[in-house]
Amino acid sequence: MTDAWIVPAWPAPANVRALSTTRAGGVGVAPFDSLNLGTHVGDDPAAVAANRARLRALLPAEPGWLNQVHGTAVVDLATLRGVPDADGAVSRKPGAVCVVMTADCLPVLLCDRAGTVVGAAHAGWRGLQGGVIEATTRAMGVPAGDLMAWLGPAIGPEAFEVGDEVRAAFVADDPAAAAAFRPAGPAGKWLADLYLLARQRLAALGVAGVYGGDACTFTEAARFFSYRRDGVTGRMATLIWLEAPGG
Repeated sequence: MTDAWIVPAWPAPANVRALSTTRAGGVGVAPFDSLNLGTHVGDDPAAVAANRARLRALLPAEPGWLNQVHGTAVVDLATLRGVPDADGAVSRKPGAVCVVMTADCLPVLLCDRAGTVVGAAHAGWRGLQGGVIEATTRAMGVPAGDLMAWLGPAIGPEAFEVGDEVRAAFVADDPAAAAAFRPAGPAGKWLADLYLLARQRLAALGVAGVYGGDACTFTEAARFFSYRRDGVTGRMATLIWLEAPGG
């Protein structure tokens, strides 16, 4: 790990490359200080372009940026055109970079143990409950038992307060999801554990190797952007790709 990005600690194949940015290492000024990568948050477009150029220098190609809508649509980078409305991406092509942007929502990276396919999912509570992880694993086209996952920085279980309707939606899908919610104090409010909810979904699919899930974007203000904490803020990127032979 450097100050500006995190390299996932997981036993992925050697040709699978991944990283997750933090808020450090860019040119932006408050409240976007400093490595904001989002073009939709009100930051100076020149600063965002400079930050994206710094990120691009670490990558084999420009990432396949998405217009994230808290849904479950997944695109294959082999057919990517423009910036589609989607919350997941997959790739089997070496050098094509899957990316999701977050500032509290959960970024989920996936790869198969043979190193033939990678995927990334943007899993806020709506997308997670709606099935974005399931949709991404389906799009990868390999048995879920052959996959492993890494959970990138998201809002932690001590900070993510939600209402009754969020808990009810998850519990209606799976009663075991109740374990991911603790009473928050005010009636009808709960502290939700996005990491546990994702682990439950992955386990139900048969994905046994799940790593990461130990950061909190809300409480670690010096490292991460957080929409829940700051309102107007930047976005971080979590990326995964297959390295080309000799790359």
